[in-house]
Amino acid sequence: MTPLPVEPAHRLADRALDQGWLVTRLWSEEAVGIIGGEPKCCKSFLALDLAVAVAAGTPCLRRFAVPKPGRVLLYAAEDALHIVRRRLDGICAAAGLSIADLDVQVLTAPTLRLDLEADRARLEETIARLKPRLLVLDPFVRLHRIDENLSGEVAPLLAFLRELQRRHGLAVIVVHHARKGAGNMRAGQALRGSSEFHAWGDSNLYLRRDGDQLTLTVEHRAASAMPTVTLELAERANALALEVVDRRPQPAQATQPHSIDERITAALAQAGHPQPFADLRALCRLRTATLDQRLAAMTAAGRILKSADGYHLAAR
Repeated sequence: MTPLPVEPAHRLADRALDQGWLVTRLWSEEAVGIIGGEPKCCKSFLALDLAVAVAAGTPCLRRFAVPKPGRVLLYAAEDALHIVRRRLDGICAAAGLSIADLDVQVLTAPTLRLDLEADRARLEETIARLKPRLLVLDPFVRLHRIDENLSGEVAPLLAFLRELQRRHGLAVIVVHHARKGAGNMRAGQALRGSSEFHAWGDSNLYLRRDGDQLTLTVEHRAASAMPTVTLELAERANALALEVVDRRPQPAQATQPHSIDERITAALAQAGHPQPFADLRALCRLRTATLDQRLAAMTAAGRILKSADGYHLAAR
């Protein structure tokens, strides 16, 4: 019988040879983990935003960089394919991308069961052929017929995904539901079913909604977590995409404009050149819907003009 391999402790590497980020501060390189949250917390939107960012090499949520982009393999088990397409279109529009240039490969099989050996083999064969950097499975509940509360049934499915990660050198994101009414629990402990889900993840993202406020909490096994981020699902030109909302209070200034229109006018005057919508929104610290409404009114009144480069003040 062949003994198990061993290595003296002092010879162990003190860090991974290529330790880094798939998406800076959000998802570790080749990490497996969960995007968790209660229903209607935009978990699928966040998973798709990550997919677009990794495939295109553009910042996720227009904020978090992707050092090494690559192909993404996506299985959206809960949404019709035209809905997936529409959501990807919206995220691409927010990122200034064309979906035709996006290397996101969508599995179109009507079902995928991780508790069936044949389906596991087909998934692994697809991964071996396409060689994605990221696999997104959304949601876990549609990928099996096991009892999610039993560790003995959940652990083998998660172990299979871990084996895929190690054999093929890819990251794995699984979208999973949290228990309803678990807002007072620690985010990882609020995940529905066995505690195996929380223990399994190298990087985990948790979405929570408190009234109109949507927050993102980040957790890593081998890196420090960043502060909680506030998000909103913003609509622009009928395209939906998540955006980071800066909730930091502005210091009071005697010269600070009082009205929203004055804030917009002051920001454009100070910039001195046309401002794209996203840059103007950051300068004014306004909600997307509010800025959209006021820009439309100010443009109609002839106070500002819109060009290919952005918005600027009308000449007086």
